[in-house]
Amino acid sequence: MTNEEKLSNLISDVLQEQYSLKLDTIPIEVPRNTDFGDYASTICMQLAKQLRRAPRQIAEELAKVLKEKSDVLESVEVAGPGYLNFRIKKTSLAAIVNKVLAQGKKYGENYSGKRQSILVEYVSANPTGDLHLGHARGAVWGDVICRLLKASGYDVLREYYINDAGAQMTNLGLSVYARYAQYFGRDVAIPEDGYNAEDVKQIGEELAKTLGDVWLDKEEGRTEFFKQEGYKRELKKIEEVLRDFRCEFDSWISEQWLYDSGKVDEAIAKMKELGIVYEQDGAIWLKTTKWGDDKDRVLRKANGLLTYMTPDIANHLYKFDRGYTKLVNLWGADHHGYINRMKAALMAFGYQRDDLEVDIIQMVHLVENGQEVKMSKRTGNAVTIRELIDDVGVDASRYFFISRAVEAQMDFDIGLAKKASNENPIYYIQYAHARAAGLLEKAPEFKKVDNYTHLTSEKEVVLLKLLDLFPDLVAEAAKLRQPNKMTNFLMQLATAFHSFYGETKIVDEADPEGTNERVGLVLAVKTVLHNALDLIGVSAPDKM
Repeated sequence: MTNEEKLSNLISDVLQEQYSLKLDTIPIEVPRNTDFGDYASTICMQLAKQLRRAPRQIAEELAKVLKEKSDVLESVEVAGPGYLNFRIKKTSLAAIVNKVLAQGKKYGENYSGKRQSILVEYVSANPTGDLHLGHARGAVWGDVICRLLKASGYDVLREYYINDAGAQMTNLGLSVYARYAQYFGRDVAIPEDGYNAEDVKQIGEELAKTLGDVWLDKEEGRTEFFKQEGYKRELKKIEEVLRDFRCEFDSWISEQWLYDSGKVDEAIAKMKELGIVYEQDGAIWLKTTKWGDDKDRVLRKANGLLTYMTPDIANHLYKFDRGYTKLVNLWGADHHGYINRMKAALMAFGYQRDDLEVDIIQMVHLVENGQEVKMSKRTGNAVTIRELIDDVGVDASRYFFISRAVEAQMDFDIGLAKKASNENPIYYIQYAHARAAGLLEKAPEFKKVDNYTHLTSEKEVVLLKLLDLFPDLVAEAAKLRQPNKMTNFLMQLATAFHSFYGETKIVDEADPEGTNERVGLVLAVKTVLHNALDLIGVSAPDKM
C-alpha cells in the first residue's frame, strides 16, 4: 500500500468515526513546494457544505485525531482556509526502498483491474501495402495500453482485425497481376483504384521470376491467385514490422473468415429475429436511430451487396461471444463519425453504450529542420514504419509517439529524436538508468536494512515519493488509457535522479551506513526506471 493510500484510508476511517461519513475517494496530492509537507488534502473544503462547518474548523478537528491515530505521520498541519498538510516520518518514506527491491521487476504491478476482460483492437490496416506513420502512432499507443492493462490485473487480448474482404482486395490482386505481366513486357494497366506502390511492384516481379509466364494467358482463377499471393506477402510484412516495432498481437481476425464461418449471416439473422431491421427501397436497414444515431444505417444495399458496417457488427458481436466484457478500439481520425453508429448497433443487441469505447488517433506530422517531411526519401511515397525504425530507432519512435495524448495532432521531430544529448527526452531518461547502473557497478554491494535513517535530504525525499507513487500511476494510466502519464513520470524520475546524483555524495567512505542506504535508493530508482521503460516498450541500457 502506498503512502497516499495509507493517508486516504486513514482519513476515511476518521471521517466515519467522527462524522459518520463514508466517502469513496479522498483527494491526496503531492505539493509542488515541499515546504508545505509531503502530502496535502483539500477534503475539508469539500466537506464544508455537507457538515455546515467552516473548512478550517473541520481541518483543525481532524488534524489532531489523524496525528494520534497514525504511526507514520510526523505532523499534520492546517493551512490557509482548511488545507491539511502531512509530513511523513522519514523512516516510513524510506521503507519504499525495501518494497521496490523485494518486488523487483514486478514492482508497479497492481490488481486494480480485478481481472476484467478487455479486448483491444488496434492498427487493423488493410493488407494492401506497407504500414505508414499514422499506423505507427496507433500501434504504439495500443501496445502500451495493453501493457498497462496487463500490469494492472486486467485480462487483455490484443487483436488485429484484418480487412481482407471487398473491392480493395480484388484491386490488390489486379495490381499484382499487372506488375507480373509488365515484367514480361505486356501492356497491362493497374486499375484506377489499384495500388502503385513499390512493394506491390516487387511482389509482381517476384512471382514472375518464381513462376514464369504461366499466368499470362490463363484467365480462370487468375485474379484470386494474385489476390491471395499479394495478401499473404503484405500481411507477412505487416506482422514482421509490427514485431520489430515491439507490437505483438494475441489474435488476428480476418473479415473474410467472418463471412466464411457464417458469423455475418448469423448477425443478420439475429437482427431480424430481434426486429431491429426493416426493408425499404430494396435495402435492409438497421434501426440505429432508436439508440441515439442520427439516422438509420443500411446493412444490405438494394444490389445485394453488404455495407462495411455489417461484417463489422459481426466482428464486435464475436468479441462479446468470446467472453470479453469491455471492447476498446483505436481508430483513425477519419472514423470519428463511425463511433456513434457502432455503439448504437451494439445497443440494439442489448449491450451498454460504454461496453465499447473508442480512442481516436489523430494525425502525425514528421518534422525535420523545421520543415514537414511528407514523403519517403527512398520511394517518394509516405514514410513507412520500417523507414522510421531504420532512421530514428525503435526506442525513440515509441517514446515520442506516446509522449503526447492521441486526441491531439503531433509533430514528430526527427532531428530531436536522433540526438544523443539531454535535449532528447528519451536519451535523458535512458541516461539516468545507465548512470545508476554505472554507479552501482562501482559502489559497495547493498546490504538490506530494516530501518532507513539517513535518507532525509530534500532530493532523497523527492525520489522516495516518486517511487511510492509508481504503482498508483500505472493503475491510473491503465484505467484512463493514457500512456503519456508514463512518459511524464519517467521524465520526473529521471530529472529527480540526475539532480540527486549531481548534488549528493552517494558513496562516502566516512559514512558507510549512509552510503549503504543511498546505494539502496539508487538500486530502487534503477529498478523503477527499468520497469517504467519496459511498460512503454523501450529499452533500459546499462551503458550509453
